[in-house]
Amino acid sequence: MHPPLVEPLTVLAAPAEPVTTAGDGQLVLAALLGIVAVVLLIAWAKVHPFLSLILGAAVLGVVASVAPDKMIASFTGGVGTTVGGVGLLIALGAMIGGLLAESGGADGIVNRVVGRVSGRALPWAMAGVAALIGLPLFFEVGVVLLVPIVLLVSMRTDVPLMKLGIPALAGLSVLHGLVPPHPGPLVAISSLDADLGLTLGLGLLVAIPTVIISGPVFGNLIARYVPATAPAALLPTRRDADGGQAARPDVDGDLLTDDDLVNPGGGRPGEPVDDSGTETARRTPAFWPAVITVLLPVVLMLLRAIGELTLDEGTAGRKTLDITGTPIVALLAGVILAMFTLGYQAGFSRSQVSSVLGGSLPPIAGILLIVAAGGGFKQVLVDAGVGNLVADAAKDANLSPLLLGWLVAVGIRVATGSATVATITAAGIVAPLAATLDRPGVALLALAIGCGSLFFSHVNDAGFWLVKEYFGLTVGQTIKSWSVMETLISVIGFAGVLLLDLVV
Repeated sequence: MHPPLVEPLTVLAAPAEPVTTAGDGQLVLAALLGIVAVVLLIAWAKVHPFLSLILGAAVLGVVASVAPDKMIASFTGGVGTTVGGVGLLIALGAMIGGLLAESGGADGIVNRVVGRVSGRALPWAMAGVAALIGLPLFFEVGVVLLVPIVLLVSMRTDVPLMKLGIPALAGLSVLHGLVPPHPGPLVAISSLDADLGLTLGLGLLVAIPTVIISGPVFGNLIARYVPATAPAALLPTRRDADGGQAARPDVDGDLLTDDDLVNPGGGRPGEPVDDSGTETARRTPAFWPAVITVLLPVVLMLLRAIGELTLDEGTAGRKTLDITGTPIVALLAGVILAMFTLGYQAGFSRSQVSSVLGGSLPPIAGILLIVAAGGGFKQVLVDAGVGNLVADAAKDANLSPLLLGWLVAVGIRVATGSATVATITAAGIVAPLAATLDRPGVALLALAIGCGSLFFSHVNDAGFWLVKEYFGLTVGQTIKSWSVMETLISVIGFAGVLLLDLVV
């Protein structure tokens, strides 16, 4: 078994002995009521997921007759382990994404690729670009950066909006659900003790056909039934020197500066990032340095996985790859490279680079807290024995762990609208099953949960409304396009996981 991402924190370690003597029926009831509490608090009471997960863990512990001190120790132990293993990686990934967005590197990649293709190749190019810049960027930030380009290209080329928009959304969504360093995949990998490099490699294999079918192929079909028109008010603009509006895409456009990661160091949206007040000449980063920066952490982690398969343990090459491919080292290397290729080379001063790096962290505070609370909820599930109960039931029913993980994630995703909550809860429930699988099997289980967490986004998902407003759709059109696309991603991705399970 591959070692965990980080060693559990000693001070916050969850109790090793059983925390309850409740019977099987009581444990099942506790798990159901705990999950129902989370679902109702998020979907009906509109309570923030962070508080909902804490309260859900409390309901679970009380119904399972867990002593208060043991319940607190279990919850805080899960929070500490999750933040130590996942929180650092999310923060480093956000820093790379912040520099990519603020420097104009993402905009440069999009313009370079889209500017060199036309006609039928445009949807494919848009899907590829979205997948590339979606590696370090969170889904919402990727949407904010890409949508203005999609709207403008659609207007200039007369290509139907959905024919370009669906491939872009598919590229972002698939990477968000299946490939580290996004929060969902990282949480699943940490909870199941999966090999990150192996999961990353298998995730990319699943992602490619999934993006193709749910992106360009589906986009070409749905464009006939959803005649969306680019909202004129959302077309990217940049102010001229005389205060006029120029219709051209730019990372500093009026639309993009409303995002938290764009100009994060300014006191208000649109204000330059410069703590000292000294303006410097801005230059868009070169295409290849920006691409290399984005891919560096992924390549280092993949090389580590390849080294584990091809090199003898203890050799110098194997040790080097083990160190450089460790997730925190790989992402730290990406941040350092981004400081030069996306920061200083773009004309930023040292204080500006520091401002962008610091400004990329506040927007992810909510995500980190949800992930941390989810880790605590998961640990209470595990320590109470719910996971073992589910594992035994799955064995008796002869149910595939991959199918069980996918179904649990699907149910929680549809109920709560949160892919992260679905991933965290499903991983905690099926975690004991991971002990019965080999390394590739555990990696595929993490991917199956990731696929399930993307199933049928609808009105209880913030992403649903983000897409609806940016593309000027009705609720019905959004369901026919975005919701169906998400369902295709979930089903096709899971089918790819099952196919890989036959050969690895």
